[in-house]
Amino acid sequence: MNATPEMADDLIVVGKIFSVHGVRGEVKVYSFTDPIENLLDYRHWTLRREGSVKQVELVSGRSNKKELVAKLKGLEDRDEARLLSGYEICVSRSLLPNLNDDEYYWYQLVGLSVINQDEQLFGKVDHLLETGANDVVVVKPCAGSLDDRERLLPYTRQCVLAIDLEAGVMRVEWDADF
Repeated sequence: MNATPEMADDLIVVGKIFSVHGVRGEVKVYSFTDPIENLLDYRHWTLRREGSVKQVELVSGRSNKKELVAKLKGLEDRDEARLLSGYEICVSRSLLPNLNDDEYYWYQLVGLSVINQDEQLFGKVDHLLETGANDVVVVKPCAGSLDDRERLLPYTRQCVLAIDLEAGVMRVEWDADF
């Protein structure tokens, strides 16, 4: 394992190691990709946790429906694998596939100002949640917000009217009283 970090601004979190699997140094991974197996397409991972950064190479992996089991090059021991628990799995932004014009990666939405149809500023996108029915945008108040309420908005075509990444704005159809 190499400890040379990539440029931090270029890295996108695509998963997290949360445990070990078996006695041969395999790790259990939560994948943030859709489908989860897409994480296995990236052979070189940058692992990051509390200022510590490691470069690793994926040898093999498989899905267990809700998580992945991964074998990393040079990792042969359960105790050594346990030390990687809690590390985020990052890849270079340049490795992500291009999307259609009306598609966005979640990281692109974080920080956008959320403005409703009445030009009221609700706050900024803090993060998104996957709920099963539809994704949810978590909007936290910021300077100039209408009020100090956190809002959970459905990430649907009915609610999200427009996204302008250059302007840093997400326009929504949402009543301020909800």
